[in-house]
Amino acid sequence: MKRFVLFFLLILFHSILYGLDMESFRFVDHLLSIKQASSPEIYEDAVIFTFPSTSRRVGVAFAHEGFSNIHWFKKLMKSENPPDTVTAEQNQNKKTKNSGPVYIDSGVLFYVYEFPEGMKELQYRLIIDGLWITDPNNPKYQMDPSTGIMQSIVTLPDVYPVDIEKKPVVYSAPSGSLRFMFDGDPGQRVTVAGTFNNWDPFMYTLPEIRPGHYELILPLAPGTYRYVFIYKGERVLDPNNPKKVYTREGYTASEAVVK
Repeated sequence: MKRFVLFFLLILFHSILYGLDMESFRFVDHLLSIKQASSPEIYEDAVIFTFPSTSRRVGVAFAHEGFSNIHWFKKLMKSENPPDTVTAEQNQNKKTKNSGPVYIDSGVLFYVYEFPEGMKELQYRLIIDGLWITDPNNPKYQMDPSTGIMQSIVTLPDVYPVDIEKKPVVYSAPSGSLRFMFDGDPGQRVTVAGTFNNWDPFMYTLPEIRPGHYELILPLAPGTYRYVFIYKGERVLDPNNPKKVYTREGYTASEAVVK
C-alpha cells in the first residue's frame, strides 16, 4: 500500500462501514478495538502509533524523512452505543449544531503510518508537548552514531511477495492503457470503477471473454490511478495487482501507474 495518512478513518460512522470492502472494515474495526495506548503495532502494511490523550499535542517524525516532517496524532473519539468514531473537530461541530450523538474521548491519541515499500526498519522520535523524546511505550531504541541522538525503532515485516518486480497483469497492456482482468463465476456482470471515471460503478464493464474470465483494456492518460472491481454488488480489489492503497474516501483500492 501507498503513501498516506489514515486520518480519514476517524470520520467513518458505523452505518457507513457496511459499504466498505472487507479489508477496510477490518482496519476500522481494529482501530475501534484499541483500549489504551501501547507500543507501536504493525497492522498489515502500516504502523499504528498510540499515546495517552492526557498529553495536549503529540507528533512523530521519522529518520528517513530527516525528522523534517512532524505527523501529528489525532484523538480517537468513540460513542458508547453504537461503536462509532469521529474526529474531535467533528464532535465539536455536533455539539455546536446540537444534532446527533456526542462522542467521548477514548483516552487514546493515534497516528497510522503506512511505511514505504521495501523498508526494513522504521526509526523515529516523538514530540510530546514540544519535547523531543524516544517513545516511552517502545522498549527498542538505539543511538544514531552520526548524531548521537537516541531513536526508537520498529522492525518491519516483509509484506510484499518475493516476485514483486514482476509486472502484475494490470500492466500487460499496450503503452498508455491498463488491462483489467477478473476471474469469477460465469454469467456475471463485472465492472471497474476508479479515479479515471469518478468511481462510477456502471461506466466500464469487463466483457466475459471465456466462461468466468472477464477482461478489459482501457486507454488512459499517463498518471497514477486507483480502482476496484464491482462484482456481485461488492467492491473487490484486483487480485492480479499487489499494489493497494487506502483512499481519502475511506476504503482500500488497487493502484496502477500508466506511463
